[in-house]
Amino acid sequence: MDVRDNFTDFTLASNYIMQLAIDEYQADRNWTRLIDRYWNLVEDLIGDPRAKQLPFMDNPLPTLGMVLTYLVWVLIIGPTYMRDRKPMQLTNTLFYYNLGQVLLSAYMFYEHLMAGWARGYSLTCQPVDYSDDQLSRRMFNLCYIYYLSKLSEFADTVFFVLRKKKSQISYLHLYHHSLTPIEAWILTKFLAGGNTTLPNIINNFVHTLMYLYYMLSAMGPRYQKYLFWKQFLTEIQIAQFIICIGHAINALFTDCAFPKFITFLLLCNASIFFVLFMNFYLENYRKQATVKAVQEATALSISGQLQQTVASESPKKQQ
Repeated sequence: MDVRDNFTDFTLASNYIMQLAIDEYQADRNWTRLIDRYWNLVEDLIGDPRAKQLPFMDNPLPTLGMVLTYLVWVLIIGPTYMRDRKPMQLTNTLFYYNLGQVLLSAYMFYEHLMAGWARGYSLTCQPVDYSDDQLSRRMFNLCYIYYLSKLSEFADTVFFVLRKKKSQISYLHLYHHSLTPIEAWILTKFLAGGNTTLPNIINNFVHTLMYLYYMLSAMGPRYQKYLFWKQFLTEIQIAQFIICIGHAINALFTDCAFPKFITFLLLCNASIFFVLFMNFYLENYRKQATVKAVQEATALSISGQLQQTVASESPKKQQ
């Protein structure tokens, strides 16, 4: 009998692996053997066998390597290359890239609905379906596409570097683009479905709007009048993290057959993003509102002073 047959419950298997790893380390204290043994157990007991043959899915090293390469390029190699060069325009490239991301995000949103969230998935508690029926396979395939899409989004930052838009490469931006491919890899490898896909479907909806905004922005000044909803887009992004936080808290404090440890990580991640996006929102839109209010008050004050001056000079002219 396959060892996986004894561990259909993710939490039970995780606890078993952790305890066994601790026992082996205490007995042998060989880090290399411990890591090798631990990973083999993870593969055998809780790794989704459907993921093993897919590119980049055998182990996390390729994904971690791509994230590291991305960070080195956007922080060191790219800026060094562009230091003495003029910013690239990339107008057509940006248009077609953003159009592609709009279509991909909309497709993944639709697939999340058709593979689960419009087919009976529960908002309160949805365990992972590891069977190989049609909907489970459809959700698994979608999770892998979602993972690949997060790798493609490295291009966002690459374009910022090539266009010398340094102000756009914030800590929030780098944190988001570095972490999400790792999250998506874990999702596909171990938890392709269930509660973990709620943040994904909301993210797909938000990204459809976000890349639509970027596409219109790339089309030139003629389309600036269609970009009035930037602040609204940030507010939607903040709302998605509030929903994810509430969803995770509910799963933690109810009898849900979903790994509590993973739920806790989802809660922490959503909370971090909420804080970062709120900070971005307050720094940008509140500051803009304050500056606008000061400018309006100054304009009114100057207008009032001019009116008083004109009024005081009028009697003199009459005399």
